[in-house]
Amino acid sequence: MALRPRFVVALLAVFISLATIASFVVHKPRSEAAVLVDRFVAALDQRDVAAAAALTSYPNAAAHTLEEMFDAMGPGVATRRVSQYIGLDDSSGFFTVDTSWSFGAPRPGDDRTWHVSTQGTAKKLGVGWRIAWDPTVVMPHTGAGETVRYTRTDAPAPRVLDASGAVMMSAQNVASVRLDPAATSDLAGSAARLADVIDVVAPLITAESLLADAAAAPGAVITAVNLRADDYAVLEDDLRAIPGVVLYAEPKLIANDRRLNSPVLDALRSVWQADRDATAGWAVQATDADGETTQLAGYQGPGTPDLTSSVDPALQLAALNAVVSVGTPASIVVTRPSSGAVVAAAQNSYANDQGTPAFTALHPADAVRDVVAASADRQGIDFADAARQFGLGVSYDLAGLETVTATLPDGRTAVDQIRGASLSSSREQAGDFAVTPFGLAQMAATVARGSAPVPFVVDGRPATVSSAGSPVPGDVLSGLRRTLADDARKAGIADPAVIGLSGDGDDGRWFLGTRGDLAFAVHIEDADGTDAAARMTNRLLREMAAPSE
Repeated sequence: MALRPRFVVALLAVFISLATIASFVVHKPRSEAAVLVDRFVAALDQRDVAAAAALTSYPNAAAHTLEEMFDAMGPGVATRRVSQYIGLDDSSGFFTVDTSWSFGAPRPGDDRTWHVSTQGTAKKLGVGWRIAWDPTVVMPHTGAGETVRYTRTDAPAPRVLDASGAVMMSAQNVASVRLDPAATSDLAGSAARLADVIDVVAPLITAESLLADAAAAPGAVITAVNLRADDYAVLEDDLRAIPGVVLYAEPKLIANDRRLNSPVLDALRSVWQADRDATAGWAVQATDADGETTQLAGYQGPGTPDLTSSVDPALQLAALNAVVSVGTPASIVVTRPSSGAVVAAAQNSYANDQGTPAFTALHPADAVRDVVAASADRQGIDFADAARQFGLGVSYDLAGLETVTATLPDGRTAVDQIRGASLSSSREQAGDFAVTPFGLAQMAATVARGSAPVPFVVDGRPATVSSAGSPVPGDVLSGLRRTLADDARKAGIADPAVIGLSGDGDDGRWFLGTRGDLAFAVHIEDADGTDAAARMTNRLLREMAAPSE
């Protein structure tokens, strides 16, 4: 049946009316209040405290709260979304913001995200639309005396064991003693009193050194010394009585025997800390006005096993006793050729001022160059290849410890290697050859076992090796050992079981040697006499033979 014209016109009018209403609904502009909420959330996402606070009814209070919130949430990065806005009347509206705080993912599958919703009100004031300020608009559980904070969670700290399995290092609270120039009217007087109080544990810290540190960094707080808990307990009252002295308690990994000191201990601290960081948990915690804490998100970090180090405390103390016998920078490195364990590494205070010269300081070593050149000549190989047979020029990536063995020249072409080389040309290839004490110890260990060992400072974590050399041929090795036995006697080494090589450079004297399953290297800068390295070596051997206390 055909539709009547009047009905068609009426139907079209209805359709047009519905389309107009739908278009109005779809394209209706957002209210001024809803736009305000969007701007507020955008400013928060950008951490623009000033812009966000300015959109509130109480900018000063809002700015203070927002600064505290961002500080308290540490590494957290937030993304926010306005999930709803409802206009209540012409002068107010209600909104909800969904926020996701992300704290990174240090391990695969470790989702550290906290999802939370907050509500707020927008009001039309005399100055226009503003967010009615309340701390809970941006963070729940905030108010009078309440705080919300991101924190790291750790299981009880692991220990560091020595090579025998005994506890060598553990986490202890250490008091950091600092001097704040701004907190005293008499800096010189405070420095003198502080130096006098800590003299029993830190005699090298003087009033003059403290004032020099203060002059080098005007206005900065100076760290004078770190005290063990037992020392702090004795000195605390005297320290607190000094104007300008500030005390902080910090957990640190320290050696149980205060006599132990070594670059290897710093490497162990780095590995220990890296292990803790890798297994740390996290939490978002709310604390109320009474100090009660509630966990809102996160989990406890799992425990990590104790670390077993390569260090032999008796040998470490022997090396320390030997290395302090001279008044110029000196270093000693001791390893076990059979395993590659770095059992001791000692530096005196002059060497400590240079960083870690036992492992990184390069020194000329003509006698080593000559031995390597002779080995290259005998085998008909390149100087650099012969050097790498002795562990020199090899890259050892040790856990927590930067190491260098030697500087080597560029190798020759394969055609040159086939032609062979004379001893003089091998020496020429060496160029500016230089070796570290660690490199000398690696060479000594190679002489003992026939190939360069893979060193380690943490049991089960051998160094990653690059550019390793092949084993030293047996005939080359046997001849070298006979030569080194003679050289040790000529150098004045008292122990007949020691074979080794001595030498000098532009900046000092050195000796590398082996005795049983120990390889060692001694280096002294600005040595007092040509036999200085031999004297220190003899002292080291006596100390190692002495019964431990």
